[in-house]
Amino acid sequence: MNTLLSASLLVVLLSHLMFSAMVKAVWYDYYAIERVDYPIEIDPQVGGLTAMKDGRLALTVMHGDVIIYDPESERWDVFASGLHMPLGIVEEKPGQFLVIQKPELTRIIDTDNDGKADQYQTVYDDFGMTGNYHEFAFGPVVDTEGNIFVALNVASNFNGVFEYIRGEYSDLCPPKDKMQQWHDFEKWKQGYRKKVTRMFSCAPYRGWVMKIAPDGEVTPFASGFRSPAGMGFDDNGRLWVTDNQGDWIGTSPLHHVSEGDFAGHPASLHWKKGWQKPHSEIEASDLLSLRKPAAALFPHGELANSPTKPVKTIAKSLFGLPEGEMLLGDMNKNHLIRYLPDEIDGTLQGTLIPFIAGNTLGIGNYTMDFSSDGALWVGKVHMNWAGGEGLLKITKKKKPFLIESVTLHKDGFQITANEPIEAMPDSVSITHHTYHYHAKYGSEKVDVTNVVPAKLTLGKSRKQLFITLDSLAENRLYTIDLGEMVSVNGKPLMGTVLRYNLIKRVE
Repeated sequence: MNTLLSASLLVVLLSHLMFSAMVKAVWYDYYAIERVDYPIEIDPQVGGLTAMKDGRLALTVMHGDVIIYDPESERWDVFASGLHMPLGIVEEKPGQFLVIQKPELTRIIDTDNDGKADQYQTVYDDFGMTGNYHEFAFGPVVDTEGNIFVALNVASNFNGVFEYIRGEYSDLCPPKDKMQQWHDFEKWKQGYRKKVTRMFSCAPYRGWVMKIAPDGEVTPFASGFRSPAGMGFDDNGRLWVTDNQGDWIGTSPLHHVSEGDFAGHPASLHWKKGWQKPHSEIEASDLLSLRKPAAALFPHGELANSPTKPVKTIAKSLFGLPEGEMLLGDMNKNHLIRYLPDEIDGTLQGTLIPFIAGNTLGIGNYTMDFSSDGALWVGKVHMNWAGGEGLLKITKKKKPFLIESVTLHKDGFQITANEPIEAMPDSVSITHHTYHYHAKYGSEKVDVTNVVPAKLTLGKSRKQLFITLDSLAENRLYTIDLGEMVSVNGKPLMGTVLRYNLIKRVE
């Protein structure tokens, strides 16, 4: 081989390897991930986490404790004990917290300021429980007017119900005596279980988001959820709820939730006023006029399997992300995910983009919160499923190069970066698809369509990439792969695959 040609090929190869290494290292170039040392006597499964006003963290752990962790002194203290599967916590004021347990929402108070809770108040327990293992409770989150929101999981037909239940038993469900046969599990598995819907809501208000007003009044706020493990408010006071892929849910969604919404899972309709049709007889055609499309969709097995709590971003100077977007985790995937909203004539849709990733982050990223100094704290849990354990601290090392917004136009997308783009992408790969809406568990991608851009254009500032398309399809998830993209300063793009859920076109 010609020596000059060989040298040229070597340069090209080395350049490619250097670029690949730069892309792979991008997460760690921009952010530092630190695993916090955990005392052996503290349960490492974190179900709830909130950054307190004084800089400490309050954690709920699966063994039933509330733990206070001081990052400055590295001190761990047990604040409260004896709770039942606490999966969320909010600080109301110094020495006072709201905690969601499996059976109730509880206010926990340290009245004598000795660092230990001495008062436990039931705030809300007027919801049904059949004893089914899958009847989790999630939240709480609190809006600016002091209203508290919690979400209630539906039950699973891997078990049935207990003899003694809390609350009314729905007459739209199978007979209670039949549902109790699960105690002989082999008989249940081969017998009556096959007649029970995959998930069910036989006690109120499984599958609902509930609103508790400051005066204690409770409102069934929104329905149609299967396993709404994550709740959060954005900067505009809008409520966001994640759900998990399963029966009636083709792939995991992120919902913008308003009062009266129905998110798509029909089990909860047993508790809707005037509803008369049993879940087992419901067909998709019964629900199309009720169902509100999800604002975002996580392709199952690619972007997320079980998305978790959405948290709003903080000042860009502290963490590097644009304010106004949401950040989420997932139980089975070792990356965090950004959500960039885009509102079209009152409809909220938008883009999901992978964020910090890798084995150092790991999986099981269930609950997150920002402290006032700009650190993102991540608590991990597995509850005997997929997931992880422990506490992480993530901090910004330097300004990342990332996509700042994705907005829909009449003829395509405008993608805006936070720094000038070095060059037009060599190629932009685009597909769109949808999912089945049916009672079966999950859905494959449906109607996958390749889309060839009509034109790609860089704006004058080189921060905007305009993708012109010949047509746009509603109710399709668009996947836009930007390939290898760098800034004018040679910084690799953080998150090159964009998933825009197009519900409504621009007129």
